[in-house]
Amino acid sequence: MEAFKTLIWIINIISALAVIVLVLLQHGKGADAGATFGSGSGSAQGVFGSAGNANFLSRSTAVAATFFFATCMAMVYIHTHTTKHGLDFSNVRQTQQAPKPVNNTEPSAPVPQQQK
Repeated sequence: MEAFKTLIWIINIISALAVIVLVLLQHGKGADAGATFGSGSGSAQGVFGSAGNANFLSRSTAVAATFFFATCMAMVYIHTHTTKHGLDFSNVRQTQQAPKPVNNTEPSAPVPQQQK
């Protein structure tokens, strides 16, 4: 089971890094992809085909995000179905007694009198 957890962790980390890199590589909607490769709008089509680079990067980002989401859900499932989870305070010993609250009927500070 530990080898399976390690494999899921590795896939999760790789997919998280892939999502970060792929998102940073993508251009905004208003950016011109041809400006990256020099003057002329035809150079981007020659490098990435007629569809441009947005289609490939968008699909790669979606695949990496799907792997990231699936591995996160797998880690949640594994964690919730293990026998030890959460905090366990069953073996904690108290070294001192807590002080008892003081029940005074008198107020601690004098109440100011109203002037007439």
